[in-house]
Amino acid sequence: MILKGFKQNSTKKHLSKLLNSRQVFSNNEKIASLGVMINIDEVDDFESFRKLAKEINVRPNKLKIIAFTSNKKEDISSWDVCFNPKDFNWKGKIKNKELQEFIDTPFDALISYYEADVLEMKVLSAASKSKFKIGVLQSDTRLNDLIIKTNLKQFDLFKNELIKYLNTFNKISNE
Repeated sequence: MILKGFKQNSTKKHLSKLLNSRQVFSNNEKIASLGVMINIDEVDDFESFRKLAKEINVRPNKLKIIAFTSNKKEDISSWDVCFNPKDFNWKGKIKNKELQEFIDTPFDALISYYEADVLEMKVLSAASKSKFKIGVLQSDTRLNDLIIKTNLKQFDLFKNELIKYLNTFNKISNE
């Protein structure tokens, strides 16, 4: 129990360091690749994100969705990449190769679609090499460049607002 507290504190320090050293990209590049992080304990409709990607002209091979669960991985069979707190070491170090690959991928946009205050998801959001980070309102506003305050169950509202803002920022290609 005490070791778990030490691990959590070291991960929080790592998260704070990541957020303080974060560089915000401001460019006019169109979104061609998209990463999505969801908490499967809150939302399990990954097909909606595939449709969203299609609407903003992201090809299926340029879309990567990962899911977090507080349960064991074996319980979730419909996900390619599903992670849990056991995939993290001390100081937020990632043990899972697929997760490391996800955060090292320089997506044009990353959607962090979760509300729960899960330290591991925050570390992934902060460590991601994505150029433009999008999320719903969370306790730490430094995690995302664009925050759309909606309820997770209101995905259509989130999608409409996101598309509206991406059009305003000229981030959607017309191809």
